[in-house]
Amino acid sequence: MSDKMTAPKIRDMKASGEKVVCVTAYDAYFGRLADMSGVDLILVGDSLGNVVLGYPNTIPVTLGEMVHHVSAVRRGVEGAHLVADLPFGTYNSSTAQAVDSAVALMKAGAESVKLEGDYPEAIAAMVHAGIPVMGHVGMTPQSVNKFGGFRVQGKGVAADAVLGAAQSIVEAGAYSIVLELIPAQLSKEITQKIPIPTIGIGAGPDCDGQIQVFHDILGLGPETYKHAKRYVEGESLLLNGLRSYSSEVRESVFPTPENSF
Repeated sequence: MSDKMTAPKIRDMKASGEKVVCVTAYDAYFGRLADMSGVDLILVGDSLGNVVLGYPNTIPVTLGEMVHHVSAVRRGVEGAHLVADLPFGTYNSSTAQAVDSAVALMKAGAESVKLEGDYPEAIAAMVHAGIPVMGHVGMTPQSVNKFGGFRVQGKGVAADAVLGAAQSIVEAGAYSIVLELIPAQLSKEITQKIPIPTIGIGAGPDCDGQIQVFHDILGLGPETYKHAKRYVEGESLLLNGLRSYSSEVRESVFPTPENSF
């Protein structure tokens, strides 16, 4: 990637017909790796809660934890646009809370923030403060208890509510929007009707871009998901390497004179 990606450039990709490539990262090394691969956008997602911190879902993630991980990823990223999730409970009660939380993430190195759900006043306030905002509708993981689990949203008559939320987020000033776990036909309709890029995850092929969790596409875990594709079996490769190391240490094969001083 020769040019630094920015929120306006991401927004303009819709008009030019360029697909927006997005992936998550949670530390400097994976941030650097993602950046080197040439992705357009890197999200420090609150998915770090269940992916790297061992929480059952994203709800326990704190603003302090997000600030810590955003700062780490920032040190590994140069070209891609860096987005940070506003975690649960940091934007829900007031516009002032949303702006203050977003400011903390921007000071840590984010270049825009993402929030879940239809919060037009909070989005407008953050945009007014000079903070680009990415929206998120459909299956919003912070509402997992409301939905009764991680379930596809927007089926049947519920489609109008998802479309309405997307349009509200656009009017509030967001530069892009994530569509998560919604029917492909609905994501196609939303993509055609709104002027900002739609970034899909489990939302079919007609979105303006796609986002995936780094660990899911590189096979860094035992779980497989319908909405993801494993491009390499990373966990198996790493485990084999660690087992070889363990075996060589126990058998006094490593270290050799080449590894000694």
